[in-house]
Amino acid sequence: MREPRTLQQAVVYFSDPQRCFEYAVQLRWLGGNVTCPRCAQAKHSFIKTRRLWFCYVCKKQFTLKIGTVMEDSPIALDKWMAAFWVIANCKNGISSHELGRMLGVHQESAWFMLHRIREAMKGGLMLKMGGSGGPIEVDETHIGPKPQKMHREKRLQMHNERQERTAVVMGLLDRESRQVRAKVIPNVKRETLQSEILNQVGKGSTVYTDGAPAYDNLAARDYVHETVNHIEEYVRGQVHTQGIENFWSLLKRGLRGTYVAVEPFHLDRYLDEQVFRFNNRATKGNPLNDADRFALVMSQVGGKRLTYNQLTGKTGPTPHQPSAGAGQEAF
Repeated sequence: MREPRTLQQAVVYFSDPQRCFEYAVQLRWLGGNVTCPRCAQAKHSFIKTRRLWFCYVCKKQFTLKIGTVMEDSPIALDKWMAAFWVIANCKNGISSHELGRMLGVHQESAWFMLHRIREAMKGGLMLKMGGSGGPIEVDETHIGPKPQKMHREKRLQMHNERQERTAVVMGLLDRESRQVRAKVIPNVKRETLQSEILNQVGKGSTVYTDGAPAYDNLAARDYVHETVNHIEEYVRGQVHTQGIENFWSLLKRGLRGTYVAVEPFHLDRYLDEQVFRFNNRATKGNPLNDADRFALVMSQVGGKRLTYNQLTGKTGPTPHQPSAGAGQEAF
């Protein structure tokens, strides 16, 4: 049977457990060269009836899920494959309620699955953008409630809480590669914004920003800095930030329309999801399709792990203390 190219074909293709298993093995271990996730050795035997391996070096058994974001999950592999497919290709994302109904699992389980897949979507160590003088667009946006759309009493109640309930996201877009990076930052102070630019953008690059004072003196840091004053204009020749604004519109459409409300503690993970889809969209120079995006995210599952305690802030480093319960999204 031919490899799937659409969601309907994928559901049929992965309904066969053996075919699903073999396909996942090829994606996780490129070329089918299986190695132990604990000791990284290839000396093992395969127990066909149980679909697991026994490592002769560390003397332990391991399965396809060990050492991946799917580790310790009792959910069948065919449901995982369907979840990977839809989140990698749904432009505005998919909610945990919808995914749960689609796969026949509880909403809490679907919520946990989605966050584990977002962990796989996260990019690894990346080189600095620009560097050869390439144009880079830089902008920041606020994610959170809009007091002007609230009832007066609710707006007054939220007045003292707004800074705690609003998150700041900074984004950078490389116009030449059409790749974007985004992350949550603590504030919009000059030191914070310019430190991110220094860390992410190579010296000598042309940086386009709006007229915010926090971006002043970038030219003194070996950048070619051009600004556009949004009070007067949005575009002046090549000087604009419309590319990163396009990314903001896609991000907010998903947050407000699909996920409705996102806990600030988890916002970085939703950013990883949208960045993955944006950077792997189909273009003339890189004509990716749904199957390509699915294969890409599946190839990144190895070496990553996200436990429920880590996700809910009970263990591990936590940038913020979550205020909502497990499986909740509350902005």
